[in-house]
Amino acid sequence: MKYSNASARSFVPAFGLRSTHTQSLINSSGFRRRIVRKHSKALLDAEQDWVVDGGEGVQLLGHFSPQPGKSKGLVILFHGWEGSSSSNYIVGAGGILFDQGFDVFRLNFRDHGDTHHMNSGIFHSCRLDEVVHAVKDIQTRTGAKNWALSGYSLGGNFALRVALAAPSAGLSIKQVVAVCPVISPSNAMSRMEQGFGGYENYFIRKWARSLRLKERQFPDEYEYEVWHRLGGLRERTGFMATRYYEFDSLEQYFDGYSLADNRLAALEIPATILTSEDDMVVPVSDFRDLPDNKNIELLITRYGGHCAFLKNWQMDSWADDVIVERVVASAQGKDTQS
Repeated sequence: MKYSNASARSFVPAFGLRSTHTQSLINSSGFRRRIVRKHSKALLDAEQDWVVDGGEGVQLLGHFSPQPGKSKGLVILFHGWEGSSSSNYIVGAGGILFDQGFDVFRLNFRDHGDTHHMNSGIFHSCRLDEVVHAVKDIQTRTGAKNWALSGYSLGGNFALRVALAAPSAGLSIKQVVAVCPVISPSNAMSRMEQGFGGYENYFIRKWARSLRLKERQFPDEYEYEVWHRLGGLRERTGFMATRYYEFDSLEQYFDGYSLADNRLAALEIPATILTSEDDMVVPVSDFRDLPDNKNIELLITRYGGHCAFLKNWQMDSWADDVIVERVVASAQGKDTQS
C-alpha cells in the first residue's frame, strides 16, 4: 500500500472551512447545490435517463451523459447511503469529468433517487450482486473498456467491492477512487453514536423518509410502525436486518458488507482511497489497518469532514481534484499512484 502523505497534507481549506461540521454541512447545502449545478450544466444538459438491468428482474435508474464527440472513456459514479445521482458531490465530480472529455454515468442504488417504486424488495448494503450486474449492463451497452469507477461513503464501499468482484464478473475496470468509504460498518456505527448526535439524527430522518416512500408504494409488504418507535440508528438497523433483510443478527449483516479483516488484500485493480482524520462517520483508524497491497494508494488529510474536502468558498472540492487526476492519468496509461 502506498501512502501519499505529502499530497494529502497539502490540502488545507480556506479560513472558515476547517471545521469538520462546516465542511460536511455546506457540502450538502442548497448553497453548494446552486453552484455545482451551474458549473455542471454541460453534464446535466447531456444526461439521458437509463433503466439498467440488475439481474433477476431488478431494475436500477441511472443518468448517462455521453460526450457529443470523441470520448476519453467512461466513469461510473456511486453515491452514498440515502444520497442519489443528484447529490452535490456526485454532480460536482461528474461535471468536471464531463468537461474533461469523459462519458459519465451516475447510478442510483435501489430505493435511492426516488426509485422506490421500481423494485418490491427493499435496499440494503449487501445487495452487491445487483450492482455488479447493473454495472456489467452499463459496460455492455456503452461498449466501454478500461473504464473508471468512483464512489463516496457507502458508495465507496460498493465501488471497492465491485472492484474485488470485477475479474470474475468480466468487468473492465482500470481505476477506482473511493472517497471516505465505509470499511467496518460496525466501527462506523460506533463513530456516529459517540460523536455529535446531529449526524445520527440526520441519517435517521432521511432513512425514515425513504421507508415511508417504500411503504406507500408497497403497503401490503412493508409496515414500519414499530421501526419509527425505536431509538438510535443501531437499534433501527438491527430491526431491519433481522426483520426485512433476512439476516440472523445485526453483526451478520455488518459482516456481509465489511471491507475489514484483510478483505482488500485480494484487490487487483489500482484503487485510490481518500479519507480525512476528522471524518465524523468513518473512523480514520479503519484505514490504518488496511492490508499491504501495492494496488492501494491511501490519502489521509487533516481536514475534509465526510466526503466534502472543500478547498474554498467557491465550493471547489479537493476530492474532485483527486478523482480527476487519477482518472485522467489512468486513461493516459500513466501510473496513477506515483
